[in-house]
Amino acid sequence: MPYRINADLPPRVRAHLPEHGQDIFREAFNHAWLQYAGEGERREEIANRVAWAAVKRRYQKLDGRWVDREEG
Repeated sequence: MPYRINADLPPRVRAHLPEHGQDIFREAFNHAWLQYAGEGERREEIANRVAWAAVKRRYQKLDGRWVDREEG
């Protein structure tokens, strides 16, 4: 289901991503949730994959932390 605010995101997302990364995840997830409405049971899985792909375009995991690709 779509997330209204970052505090609604799963704990694993909130615990690991910086605030901006959470924004990216939430917006991408919500968009994919609407776009893939006809996918039935796979809808949430697809939305999660899309959201993580969006995060990875902007951030990279370095030494166990997510850092902005533009800064690091």
